[in-house]
Amino acid sequence: MKTARTVATNPRLTSLEASFFTTRARRTQRSDANGDVRTRQEPNLSSFRSGSVCSVVSVVKNMRKTAISDALFARAQNLFPGGVNSPVRAFKAVGGTPVFLTRGQGARVWDADGNSYLDFLGSWGPLILGHADPDVVAAIEAAAGKGTSFGASTEREVLLGEAIRAAVPSMERMRFVSSGTEATMSALRVARGYTGRHRFIKVEGGYHGHADTLLAAAGSGVATLGMPSCAGVTPGAAADTIIVPFNDEAAMQAAFEASQIAAVIIEPIPGNMGLVPPRPGYLPALRQMCDAYDALLIFDEVISGFRVGRGGAQALFGVRPDLTCLGKVVGGGLPLGVFGGKAEFMSAVAPEGPVYQAGTLSGNPLAMAAGLAVLRKLDQAAYRRLDALGQRLETGIKNALAASGVAAQLHRVGSAFTLFFCAEPVTDFVSAKRADTERFARFFHEMLDRGIYLPPAQLETGFISLAHTEEDIDTFVASSREALATIG
Repeated sequence: MKTARTVATNPRLTSLEASFFTTRARRTQRSDANGDVRTRQEPNLSSFRSGSVCSVVSVVKNMRKTAISDALFARAQNLFPGGVNSPVRAFKAVGGTPVFLTRGQGARVWDADGNSYLDFLGSWGPLILGHADPDVVAAIEAAAGKGTSFGASTEREVLLGEAIRAAVPSMERMRFVSSGTEATMSALRVARGYTGRHRFIKVEGGYHGHADTLLAAAGSGVATLGMPSCAGVTPGAAADTIIVPFNDEAAMQAAFEASQIAAVIIEPIPGNMGLVPPRPGYLPALRQMCDAYDALLIFDEVISGFRVGRGGAQALFGVRPDLTCLGKVVGGGLPLGVFGGKAEFMSAVAPEGPVYQAGTLSGNPLAMAAGLAVLRKLDQAAYRRLDALGQRLETGIKNALAASGVAAQLHRVGSAFTLFFCAEPVTDFVSAKRADTERFARFFHEMLDRGIYLPPAQLETGFISLAHTEEDIDTFVASSREALATIG
């Protein structure tokens, strides 16, 4: 059963105007190829009255079919811990049965039961062009036709390395790996090997993959599942990890004064405690401290790299790290991680230096081809469009929150965003954890039932892609307005 109704995104519409648009919307409803009821976008008088950027759109609350996903999840639980191959996919933070997706195209995904969703998860960030971008698909197909793996060097590695260095000049030399976890683990090893020191600093709630030394006080799935620590990580592995709050310069300074520090590893824009921007001056202060104490500054830009701008967060904030870790967008949806930095530091990596790192699938030709195809399309016009879509979403959601009276706040940087369900400002992991996770879970399911796919956890980040349209953003806003009204 499906019900459709037209919702104005601006509460100042008069009853006469609302009636007019409702009538017009009913006249233009149609069913698309997938059976979903859609309504053509119509002009919105309220936008001329209040400066709203959102139009009147139709919201479809769909009684989702779930039988096939339910059956697949039952089978998966006999095969995989929690029924999944990455913890947050299990919907533990929001309840219910996870959807099993079968395909994606552009800004939309479909599940095994045939339900269709506008996707604001984007495979947790990599799909900045949207699903199955024709140029990326063609590049992967062409590469696969010549061989899927060689265990030897290829020209594409050189081409992608040159493209990355042109966009991120701090990465004078680099090494390709197969995941963000490998990238951060290896960068930290380089910092320790180069400096000869053991101890390093990370921020509370920062997530840098699941290497033993980096799981202390981690965000992402560790925080989502409420795990105070990770079993199997020995006290010795965590002994050299110093934890400080994010956005707290004094705590960082005290940590430097107390120990000989090899490195600071940090997400310059944390995305794994939800999206939490750095305070003005915070990142420059870290740069100064690392210089003063001869420690290396490592930016984990697995999420922010090529997402918030072509040069990543380091270009956005004007702070040059010593080492950078990339992943997600740079791999075009295929498994790829990169770590690199100043040539002096990277010369410590084998076979030139004593810091060993290796990988059978490092520089895989399919990932190289996908990465090149993505980076070719990410020019300044692309980022201007992503930011405009992000601003449209931000304005619409803030208006919806004001109309609903729900205590929540939207954080956004470019095309990445998090809606925190709390009244107090979110500036670090402690304040992020005050968000109302139960209310978020209700919001998530209300949005899912309206055909909007979000990250299934409060302390995660949503993403907009170049495949999204203004109408898609308006649908998101209108769906949010109804969901907020429902959860109260």
